Amino acid sequence: MKNSQTAATEAFLDGDGLYRGGAGASGGRGSGRVYAGGGKRVLDIFIVLFTLPFTVPVILICAALVALDGRWPFFGHKRVGMNGREFRCWKVRSMAAGAQERLQAYLDANPEARAEWEKTRKLKHDPRITRIGHFLRKSSLDELPQVFNVLKGEMSIVGPRPVVKDELALYGRDAHAYLAMRPGITGLWQVSGRNEVDYEARVAFDKTYRDSCSLARDVSIILRTFRVVVVRNGH
Repeated sequence: MKNSQTAATEAFLDGDGLYRGGAGASGGRGSGRVYAGGGKRVLDIFIVLFTLPFTVPVILICAALVALDGRWPFFGHKRVGMNGREFRCWKVRSMAAGAQERLQAYLDANPEARAEWEKTRKLKHDPRITRIGHFLRKSSLDELPQVFNVLKGEMSIVGPRPVVKDELALYGRDAHAYLAMRPGITGLWQVSGRNEVDYEARVAFDKTYRDSCSLARDVSIILRTFRVVVVRNGH
């Protein structure tokens, strides 16, 4: 039987599990629509190809560190992409074995942590994260493999944070703001507080970005991302 979150999510999707409400459209006007319609994809490909000689060695080093713990270093998890199409989003593994069981036990034993999780879908003290995983997440190096998602056209450099299907219910009537664009490796929410903002604010950031998508905003977010990583304000 479908739970309420799943039912609410499917209200935004058609029989194929896809969103049909203005695919890839930007809420902006003029040059913003032109950029979102094609220029943004060109920028994504240029950035990924230009940085691959640097990112691939870093990914391999991170993978080797994780492999020293005896685990396969890469983890692909299903996320919802543009128009509701699911894809496998890649990361360097940062969680311990039995992560879901660890999380459930921790939430059951800590009411404050459960309230934090229900509000933000994140934990400041996450019991699932390994020692090397803490470093990878603080530095955001765990997300570097997503450059290959960008190359495949499943993600963008800048966009909404990738979510699982049931999470769309938390967007309420504003799910279209997420579904209209490719999810991003970084985005307005990620550089505007990260752990310090609740889910309602996260949705507002996604709406703001959808309505004001432009080359200037993307460049600004990319530059702010570097600053956030340098001060290690991780998630």
